[in-house]
Amino acid sequence: MRYEWDKTLETGHEMIDSQHKQLFAAINDLLAKCEEGKGTDELGKSLDFLNDYTIKHFFDEEKLQQKYNYPDYPNHKQYHEGFKKTVRDLKVQLIMKGPTAELLQEVHSKIGDWLVSHIKVQDSKLAAHIKAAG
Repeated sequence: MRYEWDKTLETGHEMIDSQHKQLFAAINDLLAKCEEGKGTDELGKSLDFLNDYTIKHFFDEEKLQQKYNYPDYPNHKQYHEGFKKTVRDLKVQLIMKGPTAELLQEVHSKIGDWLVSHIKVQDSKLAAHIKAAG
């Protein structure tokens, strides 16, 4: 199942939305490779890209939170740290067990579903704060 970008995911902040679209593309690429039974190396490259891009996105987003004195910054940062750990853990799982159905399910729930929820709840609050402050 691919993740589709729609209006419910838009925060109204151009940089955040653009980066979220890139994350969706990376997740969909990873899911496609899992479903196609690609090897551990190909999946590893996808997870590496997702990890690297997530770090960049979270850094950029956290800079915005600091710039606009976002009151929920400490909690939001914790969500980000948890997600980064999840991506690292999935990479370890891939190395240890290979591309399994379990890995595919975890990519769906722990990466894709988490990101959708995070955008709709946490990032929408952040974007509203930036808009109000701006």
